[in-house]
Amino acid sequence: MKQGTLRTLLMAVAALVLAFGVAACGSDDDSSTTAATSTGAGTETTSGALPGEGKPAVTLGTKNFTEQFVLGQLYKQALEARGFRVDLKENIGSTEIADRALRSGQIDMYPEYIGIFNTTVAGDTRLFGSPDEALAAGQAFAERNGFTLLPLTPFTDTDALAVLPDYAAENNLRSVADLAKIRGLKLGAPPEFRRRPTGLPGLARAYGITDVQFSPLTIGLQYDALDNRKIDVADVFTTDGQLTGGRYVVLRDPKNVFGFQNVTPVVSSRVLEAEGPAFRETLDAVSAKLTTEAMQRMNAAVAIDKQQPDAVARAYLEANGLL
Repeated sequence: MKQGTLRTLLMAVAALVLAFGVAACGSDDDSSTTAATSTGAGTETTSGALPGEGKPAVTLGTKNFTEQFVLGQLYKQALEARGFRVDLKENIGSTEIADRALRSGQIDMYPEYIGIFNTTVAGDTRLFGSPDEALAAGQAFAERNGFTLLPLTPFTDTDALAVLPDYAAENNLRSVADLAKIRGLKLGAPPEFRRRPTGLPGLARAYGITDVQFSPLTIGLQYDALDNRKIDVADVFTTDGQLTGGRYVVLRDPKNVFGFQNVTPVVSSRVLEAEGPAFRETLDAVSAKLTTEAMQRMNAAVAIDKQQPDAVARAYLEANGLL
């Protein structure tokens, strides 16, 4: 990884911190063994052991795309800074696979998007009026099944449909609804988009988009397919780093088919109790700092600048006083 690029990211993150009125990490005062040290995840005394020391190891899973790799490192490093032992299992697959891994005990937690949790895990396809309503519904299901959903991140990463600017101009496209007039629409998306309520079934129900030539694509390959005109429209994520340059037109979703997609760490309730309150406090502290602009910058650093997720996450945690 290029050190200069990492320093650029760190400076950009620090600017974000100032913009949102968050104080950057300062130096610790080690002159007294009894003084209280404030961290982003709580208050500890320098004379005592870290709150995670002696706790059972936790297995943290992530799904199969850039943002999840970044999120996994953010949560892992923050927890380890407080003494918790974390085994990170990256790239385990889609929500369906992550949910099975959690239920079977192969992982203890993973970051999920609240709308996808409700539709894909809980089977709840209702349209909610706010992220908090969506969280309340998901939490009720989770508690019945031995999970806990932790507080949502400020950022939301929804699916969206993107096209090239000239294609949008030629077909007068501004919203997803405008795609219904196109015959033989070539749409590229992850394989699960074919079946999910927030995928092709939702587009058909809400917008009458049915004449579709569907191309299943690995997440991350949709931009190349769009650039090379192998597809007309791509399913993207609204925090993708590729969207920061203005090279694509993201169509509005006036009927909110893609729902609210703020992130919630999904944690085994048994594990959450065993790890103690500092475990939850640490995860909540990380989630609270994750804005849309911050996630786009971190995703771009990994997907476009080819930096490593662990280095990108560390820079952000340090800038926000979480390490």
